Amino acid sequence: MVINRRKRVLVFIVAYNAERTIQEVIGRIPLNMAEFDTEVLIIDDSSQDRTFEMALEYRHQGFPFPITVLFNPVNQGYGGNQKLGFHYAIRERFDIVALVHGDGQYAPEELPRLLGPLAGDEADAVFGSRMMEPLGALHGGMPMYKYVGNRILTTVQNHILQCHLSEFHSGYRLYSVRALARIPFDRNSNDFHFDTEIIIQLLRARLRIKELPIPTYYGDEICHVNGMKYAFNVVKASLLARAQDFGIFYERKFDIPKSRTASDCIYRPKLGYTSPHTLVADRVPPEAAVLDIGCGSGYVSDALKNKGCYVTGVDCVPLQKRACVDDFILHDLDQPLPIDAKRFQYVLLLDIVEHLHSPEAFVDALRLACSGSEDIRVMVSTGNIAFIVTRFMLLLGWFNYGARGILDLTHTRLFTFSSMMHLFEQAGYRIEEVVGVPAPIPLALGNTRLAKLLLNLNKLLIKVSKTLFSYQIFMVVRPLPLVESLLQRAAEATRKRTQTPRTAAALHGAPHVS
Repeated sequence: MVINRRKRVLVFIVAYNAERTIQEVIGRIPLNMAEFDTEVLIIDDSSQDRTFEMALEYRHQGFPFPITVLFNPVNQGYGGNQKLGFHYAIRERFDIVALVHGDGQYAPEELPRLLGPLAGDEADAVFGSRMMEPLGALHGGMPMYKYVGNRILTTVQNHILQCHLSEFHSGYRLYSVRALARIPFDRNSNDFHFDTEIIIQLLRARLRIKELPIPTYYGDEICHVNGMKYAFNVVKASLLARAQDFGIFYERKFDIPKSRTASDCIYRPKLGYTSPHTLVADRVPPEAAVLDIGCGSGYVSDALKNKGCYVTGVDCVPLQKRACVDDFILHDLDQPLPIDAKRFQYVLLLDIVEHLHSPEAFVDALRLACSGSEDIRVMVSTGNIAFIVTRFMLLLGWFNYGARGILDLTHTRLFTFSSMMHLFEQAGYRIEEVVGVPAPIPLALGNTRLAKLLLNLNKLLIKVSKTLFSYQIFMVVRPLPLVESLLQRAAEATRKRTQTPRTAAALHGAPHVS
């Protein structure tokens, strides 16, 4: 392996009541760590013994690497102590930080081997795993109940987070400091499940994790972890992170920009299953003239063009796929439409009204733009804030906006079936169709049997209660003529009526002869 330069490595030792082991742990750091620009940081998390003093003493025993010893006046917890060390590594511009425990449970002798993938830029994080060698952890003295619990929790978390780690619960970890700077680890728990939360952040940021086998050592160290509380917290964190992918819950610490490809940045289509996209594609006839307001990435427009429709797209951001529309207008949707809507038979407002500063003003302006045409249909969709999941969240006192879903951070207004219908009725539209749309389960789970089963179940529940089980609202509405237009029609009809023989005779007081 070729290393272009000496990496700056920080060996970060977290310590709490470790006066009996701290000097031994420091002394076990291999001398061949000198191939890196190595320094040691020890943070005593407000120990009640002489851990701090013992660490300070070791600095005068001819140790070859610089040692910095810090003492927390207030106990920060296992996770809180890591935050301090990682922040120190970022501030001091280290390349790699290696987390070592002051109780000696993880062998410092393994450091050079574990550093390899990071030094060679083959990984962003390296975890020492005690589970990669069959029964190796048990042979190293891990109690059976901890071994079984570790395997069960890791299996559950892999399933929830859709990953394939051999162990979630090893504390022997090395990180690229550049990777740490990309994730909000400072928002994580100060408790022991900090380790799970930082794994979730690495996964969500699509950073590279590599596992290497390490020996297991269990001595007479004191365990400060409440097992049941820890298990609950790691499963809860994993479930919250996964639920965030469904747009159900939201945690800022798990909202992490990814290293994306161009295709990742495009709004994904909701075709192939019941959604506003498929409902529109089913209802718009071939060769219709369509105005797609807020056309996004153009998937609906593309489907309509395949039916021979003439599609004009309008959006506030440039189209990624220009060929999906016949014409495109770049326009701020909070401003009056710069187009004559009477040229179209169908106007699409899919997942748009919830983003507008004033949906009332927009639908009023749209009706005005449609005035004079009798054949326009407006197809509109939005999230249903009365969806059972959001109701349950409110019951628990949760109302968190997220990166996507009904409570998307960019949404300015929220609607129920009733309020959505009132919006259009009070603006002078006739509602012709109202449909409850199930959750986009295949978007999250893929085209699997489970996804199809859950989607069909959601459809069945919508038949029981549309307002409770619909994830989205879909409506077809028709803009009614304006009062001024009706008045003009009345005047024109009056003029024509007065020209008939019957009306002419009545106007002159003469009897009408058939």
